[in-house]
Amino acid sequence: MRIGFFVNDIKTEEAKYTTTRLAMAAVNLGHEAWIMDSESFVYDTDEKVHAIARSANKKSYKSLPNFLKELQDNKKAKIERISVDDLDILMLRSDPSQEKGDRSWAQTVGINFGRVAMRHGVIVLNDPNGLLKATNKMYFQLFPEEVRPKTIITRSRTEIRKFAKEHNNNVVLKPLQGSGGESVFLIKPDDMSNLNQIVDAVGRHGYIIAQEYLPKAAEGDIRLFMMNGQPLKYKGKYAAYKRVRRGEDIRSNLHAGGDIRPAEVTDEVLRVVEIVRPKLVLDGMFLVGLDIVGDKLMEINVFTPGGLGSARKFEKVNFAHAVIHALESKVRYMQYYDRNFDNIEMATL
Repeated sequence: MRIGFFVNDIKTEEAKYTTTRLAMAAVNLGHEAWIMDSESFVYDTDEKVHAIARSANKKSYKSLPNFLKELQDNKKAKIERISVDDLDILMLRSDPSQEKGDRSWAQTVGINFGRVAMRHGVIVLNDPNGLLKATNKMYFQLFPEEVRPKTIITRSRTEIRKFAKEHNNNVVLKPLQGSGGESVFLIKPDDMSNLNQIVDAVGRHGYIIAQEYLPKAAEGDIRLFMMNGQPLKYKGKYAAYKRVRRGEDIRSNLHAGGDIRPAEVTDEVLRVVEIVRPKLVLDGMFLVGLDIVGDKLMEINVFTPGGLGSARKFEKVNFAHAVIHALESKVRYMQYYDRNFDNIEMATL
């Protein structure tokens, strides 16, 4: 199986990233893994998608840092102009919100080239047509209301102040575009005198999400992976962990200073999963990260769901292997249907 992994920038990838884990797992399980980024693609005169991509030279690796170091080394990596249309799988693992300013052109590169690759029979995950719908947090509002905190999206100070009063002046403000806990503020009753300044700061780059504050968030949230529309479970263990904020910082994201702990996947959590599952399947979202507080969904990461390493730390199983096995099954099914479809066509001639 030949798998391509599309990332924002190969040079800024880190060993702890889930993409690195998936690529190394693919190699260790006997597959080809090619890494490409926003600068890589070529749509050629043959009307096929090509890419300048990198692959590791060894057949097996024990260390994530060593694996990534080889990929990033121009002398040690295998660097080739490959045909993306010859891949079995193309995994889109870039975060559009990271492409800002002079690189805003790169926000939809994977989606656009992925759609062309799909036309030529490549399995592209997550589905680029589904990802196009999710390029900002407005996508979150398309899920059933019963699992979402009360929310408004606006640039109006007046509307936000009115919404805050309706929720006892306890609300969370964050940008419609963005990720990783950037520009996220918890507004408390004592902060209302500074609300206008906070709104101006959050709204510098666009619309603002104002969301009711859930007291249970103080206890942390659960990151749970979904794969093929089901909770990702491998060897009887859920791919999940709990993220707990530090001190007064309301952000539980790990790169925002949060801590991680084992997660308890309760019936309450699984009920949330069951409610959001149909839309995720409909939109072709193969691998997704859900952030859940109590019985509410706080975020859905469909672009670069991360944390498989954190889940492995507590559950002691390699969830990256489960993902690669699922991809193997997809390729087998595709090959089976292609063969049988060809036979049916031949029989009717």
